[in-house]
Amino acid sequence: MQLYGFFRSSASYRARIALNVKGLGYEGVEIDLRAGASQQRTPQFLELNPEGLVPVLVDGGHVISQSLAIIEYLDEAYPAPALLPRAAHERARVRALALAVACDIHPLNNLRVLNYLRDPLGHDDAAVDGWYAHWIARGLGALEQQVQHTSGDGRHMFGSSVTLADILIVPQMFNARRFKCDTAPYPTLRGICAHLESLAPFAAAAPPAA
Repeated sequence: MQLYGFFRSSASYRARIALNVKGLGYEGVEIDLRAGASQQRTPQFLELNPEGLVPVLVDGGHVISQSLAIIEYLDEAYPAPALLPRAAHERARVRALALAVACDIHPLNNLRVLNYLRDPLGHDDAAVDGWYAHWIARGLGALEQQVQHTSGDGRHMFGSSVTLADILIVPQMFNARRFKCDTAPYPTLRGICAHLESLAPFAAAAPPAA
């Protein structure tokens, strides 16, 4: 099994956590996304994923892109431990929490979006940082309210065991801290992430703090 990713990509971070939670060994293949790097546009990588995005999972003859698709594939192909509850309405709640990150927060603050704000749109670093902080505050503020009702123990996004939602929130909070966003208004999320980040599968997946 191979995981094509970038150490600082939050979507790649999600996939690494999921693989670790499942206890699956894999070979990590680094695709540098930083300015001036061209690895994501090579013919070899574009053959795997024409979008030129990470992560990409190769499992035998199966090539899967998009982090949520990868995680749900892993959950179906390697079902223990389960990342989604058994009851349909509970699965929907977990997916809603995860999608709030994957669809409403992350796309607006993705590296390629931030780079486009700088060039060609010409916004300076202060404006770009303000954009990032605005969408973090909107998204995390709503999640903070939700998890006060969905967390069963103050240590997980839903119930009292690791789910898809936990795998999504940790990389997003890591990025919020990296961009020096104020996370004080989200004490429940901070408590959840502090617990999750202490767990071996999450800690082993984390990129360097700097």
